[in-house]
Amino acid sequence: MIRIGIILGSTRPNRNGEQVATWVLNHAKQRSDAEYELVDLRDYPLPHLDEALPPAMGQYQNEHTRTWAAKIASFDGYVMVTPEYNHSTSGVLKNAIDYLFAEWNNKAVGFVSYGSVGGARAVEHLRLVAGELKMADVRQQVTLGLSTDFENYSVFTPGAQQAPQLDTLLDQVVSWSMALAGVRNA
Repeated sequence: MIRIGIILGSTRPNRNGEQVATWVLNHAKQRSDAEYELVDLRDYPLPHLDEALPPAMGQYQNEHTRTWAAKIASFDGYVMVTPEYNHSTSGVLKNAIDYLFAEWNNKAVGFVSYGSVGGARAVEHLRLVAGELKMADVRQQVTLGLSTDFENYSVFTPGAQQAPQLDTLLDQVVSWSMALAGVRNA
């Protein structure tokens, strides 16, 4: 069975992302096409990149890196839930991505974002990073506006159109993850 990691890309206190990631997970668990697991970056406290060698070498010296690598390697694809901070993604998500290389390769990724313009600019940056890591980013994206999908900018109340968009995103991530299985296994 295909395994999809839903990565919660914010560690801020009172973060909106936790509500969004829980919504994604609960929606995904109603499906039978893959196993879905929430990966909260709070559970993987990675200091600012502290490995002596480049991630592409795969020679991790720190236990926190090896733990993170094992978790990410266990998935066939990902849904990244990202806030938009200063027209980009969160520093903690970018740092977590930068820790690894081969563990991301030849896997699908989809993006659920939130922010003042739905987090669209954060995802544009993440798509560039995904390409460098040999990830297949799917076309569908779920963008959640702070003024339209959150009550008082803090209580998640997704619009009716968001669930079908999430289904399309999950369809694409699962199908691309299955299609890339042969590449990963080669």
